[in-house]
Amino acid sequence: MAKGPNAFRTISEAADDIGAPQHVLRFWETKFTFVSPLKRAGGRRFYRPQDIALLKAVRRLLHDEGLTIKGVQRLHRELGVQKLAAFGDPDAGVSYSPSALDEAGLDDSGSLPSAGDTNPVRLQTVLAEIEGARMRLEAVLDR
Repeated sequence: MAKGPNAFRTISEAADDIGAPQHVLRFWETKFTFVSPLKRAGGRRFYRPQDIALLKAVRRLLHDEGLTIKGVQRLHRELGVQKLAAFGDPDAGVSYSPSALDEAGLDDSGSLPSAGDTNPVRLQTVLAEIEGARMRLEAVLDR
């Protein structure tokens, strides 16, 4: 039986979902303070949907985009955890507050605002995405 989208995941389930080995997830916990799964008695890790989204973002930025660990840490400092998580799975719909998606002004498809859209929250969301792309580009060029 498959787990629901909001169910917690064990480290093996998280590793399969993210596409990285378990030992890499443990290593990322030491390098990225914003990755903090729940730990139960005996040290068992349980990953929330928010943790999965963040780890997908970390994997994408490190492996697909070619950023360094310090580059991802810098993105976290500059963008915050919510915008960083969007790099992992922008269509996942995971939020860090109940009204986060509504405030972003995204519809169910996650579409960007049209040219005539004047919703300031949606425009700020697009601006943050563009700034994130700029920082990734700068990080690549600085290597």
